[in-house]
Amino acid sequence: MNASSSAEVLLADVAEYLALLHKEAGLSTDVTIRLREIEAEVASRGTYAQTSEELAHGARLAWRNSVRCVGRKYWPSLCVRDCRSVQSAEGVFAALLEHLTLSTNGGKIVPLITVFAQAEPDGQGIRIWNDQLIRYAGYRKPDGTIVGDPSQAEFTDVLQGLGWPGGLGTPYDILPLVIQVPSKVPRLFEIPHSVILEVQISHPEYPWFAELGLRWHALPAIANMALEIGGIRYTAAPFSGWYMLTEIGARNFSDEGRYNLLPVIAEKLGLNTSSNRVLWRDRALVELNVAVFNSFRRAGVKIVDHHTVTQHFLDFESCEAKNGRPTYAEWSWIVPPLSGSTTPVFHRHYEGRELRPNFFSQPPAWRVGAPSASPCPMRSSVKSADQ
Repeated sequence: MNASSSAEVLLADVAEYLALLHKEAGLSTDVTIRLREIEAEVASRGTYAQTSEELAHGARLAWRNSVRCVGRKYWPSLCVRDCRSVQSAEGVFAALLEHLTLSTNGGKIVPLITVFAQAEPDGQGIRIWNDQLIRYAGYRKPDGTIVGDPSQAEFTDVLQGLGWPGGLGTPYDILPLVIQVPSKVPRLFEIPHSVILEVQISHPEYPWFAELGLRWHALPAIANMALEIGGIRYTAAPFSGWYMLTEIGARNFSDEGRYNLLPVIAEKLGLNTSSNRVLWRDRALVELNVAVFNSFRRAGVKIVDHHTVTQHFLDFESCEAKNGRPTYAEWSWIVPPLSGSTTPVFHRHYEGRELRPNFFSQPPAWRVGAPSASPCPMRSSVKSADQ
């Protein structure tokens, strides 16, 4: 696509977004005047800078349009931090620590997005290599087993190739953040434990549960998706909210490709695991979710169960209909992985249409093939947040 065609596509996206913004929220400036300003800026440098108003509303709309999110009822409450002026890896890291503190809020989770500088016309932009700001390492052992989170084994390998010496070797070692700004090598930063809230998992009826030493972090903070608003792509825009119970209890802890705890729980419960017909996995799964839910609530950390959140989704759908908007969703992401047929969304059908503004997947930064991804120069770049 040549420069002229790219500009035409960009301006078409701009016109569509400004019309939507004017219709829903009003604009502090006249749409025609604003569009002319943007046209002149695009003609001059091939892109344009959005106002704080355009950015904030666009980020909230991106949440509203996210077809894989069941918690969209609260999209108007999203807090938007404009960090587009931050240019250095150190500055990005400092802003991410602030994000973790503000969003965690002592357990009273605040939905929050921090938006860094937009990608340039050539596509280069700031990247956070981690898929979430807080993740547990997955260490490969010589016998093929993995200590920690198997979903992070490849990324743990990448980090160790970049010079990270690893943590204590427990199942819950926090991974460092990898931040890369355009034309610079990626940098590693250790996250101080003071900004990470974790919940120790126990069960209200089984004392042995606490002896398993399970824990999980309070804040899910997606870090590797691109935010697109009005033709502008923000390649670093981490966002966070509170957990839905089954994300932890029925996926992170239970999937065979993750912590795979159901056999352990079943054994502790004294269940017969010799046959699928006795439904031992189902029974263990329920008790594991009971433990997670009660532990978060006892710790004062906000979490929502799958029955409540799916009812909230119907509230969201009803509100959208009153405003003349259809609700799009990916059914397999909206229906929870535990007791799905008992929730109100199970018997409904949705079209998985993706609107803009929205969040979009990006290829892992270490696979992009940038020259700066070489691990050799990185061994001296591991920094602690306390340094």
